[in-house]
Amino acid sequence: MEQKLSTNVSRTIQTKLVLPPDTNHMGTIFGGKILALIDEIAAIAAIKHSKTAVVTASIDKVNFRSSVKLGDILTIEGFVISTGRTSMEVYVKVECEHIDTGERRLTTDSFITMVAIDGDNRPTAVPGVIPETDEERELYKQAQERRALRQSGRKS
Repeated sequence: MEQKLSTNVSRTIQTKLVLPPDTNHMGTIFGGKILALIDEIAAIAAIKHSKTAVVTASIDKVNFRSSVKLGDILTIEGFVISTGRTSMEVYVKVECEHIDTGERRLTTDSFITMVAIDGDNRPTAVPGVIPETDEERELYKQAQERRALRQSGRKS
Protein backbone atom coordinates (compact mmCIF):
# COMPACT_ATOMS: atom_id res chain seq x y z
CA MET A 1 0.00 0.00 0.00
CA GLU A 2 1.17 3.50 -0.86
CA GLN A 3 2.31 5.61 2.09
CA LYS A 4 0.13 8.68 2.68
CA LEU A 5 0.78 11.64 4.93
CA SER A 6 -1.51 14.21 6.50
CA THR A 7 -1.43 17.69 5.00
CA ASN A 8 -0.25 18.86 8.43
CA VAL A 9 3.13 17.19 7.80
CA SER A 10 3.84 19.75 5.09
CA ARG A 11 2.01 22.76 6.53
CA THR A 12 4.41 25.70 6.62
CA ILE A 13 3.66 29.18 7.94
CA GLN A 14 5.88 32.25 7.78
CA THR A 15 5.20 35.78 9.01
CA LYS A 16 6.90 38.81 7.50
CA LEU A 17 6.80 42.56 8.04
CA VAL A 18 6.67 44.54 4.77
CA LEU A 19 9.71 46.85 4.76
CA PRO A 20 10.79 49.66 2.38
CA PRO A 21 13.05 47.43 0.19
CA ASP A 22 9.98 45.20 -0.46
CA THR A 23 7.91 48.04 -1.91
CA ASN A 24 7.61 49.96 -5.15
CA HIS A 25 7.22 53.72 -5.73
CA MET A 26 3.55 53.52 -4.67
CA GLY A 27 4.39 52.05 -1.26
CA THR A 28 2.94 48.63 -2.10
CA ILE A 29 4.82 45.35 -2.18
CA PHE A 30 6.39 44.22 -5.45
CA GLY A 31 4.43 41.36 -7.06
CA GLY A 32 7.75 39.60 -7.64
CA LYS A 33 8.46 39.69 -3.90
CA ILE A 34 5.15 37.93 -3.24
CA LEU A 35 6.00 35.34 -5.92
CA ALA A 36 9.39 34.68 -4.32
CA LEU A 37 7.78 34.18 -0.90
CA ILE A 38 5.18 31.83 -2.42
CA ASP A 39 7.87 29.77 -4.18
CA GLU A 40 9.93 29.53 -0.98
CA ILE A 41 6.97 28.37 1.14
CA ALA A 42 5.92 25.87 -1.56
CA ALA A 43 9.44 24.43 -1.64
CA ILE A 44 9.62 24.09 2.15
CA ALA A 45 6.18 22.43 2.29
CA ALA A 46 7.16 19.99 -0.48
CA ILE A 47 10.50 19.18 1.19
CA LYS A 48 8.73 18.48 4.49
CA HIS A 49 6.28 16.16 2.69
CA SER A 50 8.79 14.30 0.50
CA LYS A 51 11.85 14.40 2.81
CA THR A 52 14.02 15.16 -0.22
CA ALA A 53 15.12 18.04 -2.42
CA VAL A 54 12.55 19.58 -4.75
CA VAL A 55 12.37 21.84 -7.78
CA THR A 56 9.57 24.11 -8.96
CA ALA A 57 7.90 22.54 -12.00
CA SER A 58 5.12 25.06 -12.58
CA ILE A 59 3.09 27.83 -11.11
CA ASP A 60 -0.41 26.91 -12.17
CA LYS A 61 -2.24 30.01 -11.06
CA VAL A 62 -1.60 33.09 -8.94
CA ASN A 63 -4.46 35.35 -7.89
CA PHE A 64 -3.43 38.80 -6.66
CA ARG A 65 -6.58 39.81 -4.80
CA SER A 66 -5.57 43.02 -3.00
CA SER A 67 -2.54 45.21 -2.43
CA VAL A 68 -0.13 45.03 0.50
CA LYS A 69 1.34 48.23 1.92
CA LEU A 70 4.51 49.21 3.69
CA GLY A 71 4.24 48.22 7.36
CA ASP A 72 1.63 45.50 6.80
CA ILE A 73 2.22 42.04 8.28
CA LEU A 74 2.12 39.11 5.85
CA THR A 75 1.30 35.55 6.82
CA ILE A 76 2.25 33.05 4.12
CA GLU A 77 0.87 29.51 4.52
CA GLY A 78 1.41 26.51 2.28
CA PHE A 79 0.73 22.78 2.33
CA VAL A 80 0.71 19.84 -0.08
CA ILE A 81 -2.83 19.25 -1.35
CA SER A 82 -2.25 16.55 -3.96
CA THR A 83 0.49 14.27 -5.24
CA GLY A 84 1.42 12.42 -8.38
CA ARG A 85 4.16 9.80 -8.60
CA THR A 86 6.99 12.34 -8.21
CA SER A 87 5.12 15.65 -8.07
CA MET A 88 3.28 17.56 -5.37
CA GLU A 89 0.77 20.34 -5.80
CA VAL A 90 1.13 22.92 -3.05
CA TYR A 91 -1.54 25.46 -2.14
CA VAL A 92 -0.10 28.74 -0.87
CA LYS A 93 -2.12 31.63 0.50
CA VAL A 94 -0.90 35.04 1.59
CA GLU A 95 -2.86 37.02 4.14
CA CYS A 96 -2.24 40.64 5.06
CA GLU A 97 -2.81 42.23 8.45
CA HIS A 98 -2.95 46.01 8.82
CA ILE A 99 -1.02 46.95 11.95
CA ASP A 100 -3.21 49.96 12.73
CA THR A 101 -6.59 48.18 12.51
CA GLY A 102 -5.74 44.48 12.93
CA GLU A 103 -7.89 43.77 9.86
CA ARG A 104 -6.83 40.57 8.05
CA ARG A 105 -7.61 39.67 4.46
CA LEU A 106 -6.55 37.22 1.78
CA THR A 107 -4.24 39.05 -0.62
CA THR A 108 -2.85 36.28 -2.83
CA ASP A 109 -3.34 32.56 -3.38
CA SER A 110 -1.69 30.14 -5.76
CA PHE A 111 -1.07 26.55 -6.81
CA ILE A 112 2.52 25.43 -7.33
CA THR A 113 3.72 22.07 -8.65
CA MET A 114 6.96 20.85 -7.12
CA VAL A 115 8.90 17.74 -8.18
CA ALA A 116 10.95 15.67 -5.74
CA ILE A 117 14.47 14.85 -6.91
CA ASP A 118 17.11 12.42 -5.70
CA GLY A 119 20.86 12.92 -5.34
CA ASP A 120 21.31 12.56 -9.11
CA ASN A 121 18.70 15.27 -9.80
CA ARG A 122 16.24 12.70 -11.12
CA PRO A 123 12.56 12.68 -10.15
CA THR A 124 11.84 10.39 -7.21
CA ALA A 125 8.62 8.97 -5.76
CA VAL A 126 6.69 10.86 -3.08
CA PRO A 127 4.11 9.76 -0.51
CA GLY A 128 0.44 10.43 -1.13
CA VAL A 129 -1.51 12.98 0.88
CA ILE A 130 -4.51 12.68 3.18
CA PRO A 131 -6.78 15.74 3.14
CA GLU A 132 -8.45 16.06 6.55
CA THR A 133 -10.44 19.30 6.74
CA ASP A 134 -13.28 20.45 4.49
CA GLU A 135 -10.96 23.07 2.96
CA GLU A 136 -8.27 20.44 2.28
CA ARG A 137 -10.80 18.01 0.74
CA GLU A 138 -12.11 20.76 -1.57
CA LEU A 139 -8.57 21.77 -2.57
CA TYR A 140 -7.72 18.09 -3.18
CA LYS A 141 -10.79 17.70 -5.43
CA GLN A 142 -9.87 20.85 -7.38
CA ALA A 143 -6.29 19.59 -7.74
CA GLN A 144 -7.52 16.34 -9.29
CA GLU A 145 -9.61 18.34 -11.77
CA ARG A 146 -6.61 20.54 -12.73
CA ARG A 147 -4.45 17.44 -13.15
CA ALA A 148 -7.03 15.84 -15.46
CA LEU A 149 -7.16 19.04 -17.55
CA ARG A 150 -3.36 19.18 -17.84
CA GLN A 151 -3.19 15.53 -18.86
CA SER A 152 -5.95 15.89 -21.45
CA GLY A 153 -4.09 18.90 -22.90
CA ARG A 154 -0.95 16.81 -23.36
CA LYS A 155 -2.84 14.14 -25.31
CA SER A 156 -4.27 16.52 -27.91
